[in-house]
Amino acid sequence: MFEWMAWTLPVAVFFTCIALMLVVMTVWEIKSPTTLRRGWLPIATTRGDRLFIGLMAAAWVNLGFVAFSEKAMAWFNLSEEPSIWIALVASMLLLALIMRKG
Repeated sequence: MFEWMAWTLPVAVFFTCIALMLVVMTVWEIKSPTTLRRGWLPIATTRGDRLFIGLMAAAWVNLGFVAFSEKAMAWFNLSEEPSIWIALVASMLLLALIMRKG
């Protein structure tokens, strides 16, 4: 069923993080309903809005890393592609920033 996807450890960790975030956000929303607020994003958002925007940004960071990792090998004269863990950490930090300040 999932043969089409390269299920490496970083990919599994990324999707596990997403699933855990959805569960935690659901429980948090039930316990404490959210209200609209303005951060540095140009719109008033709820926690769920910021989670969605943050997940989209995290996905783009990971896709961008995959797209440019081969080029980075040539630019920086690396012997192998940079670790995908870098993209995972960067995307989770971006998501945390959007959730907190967005």
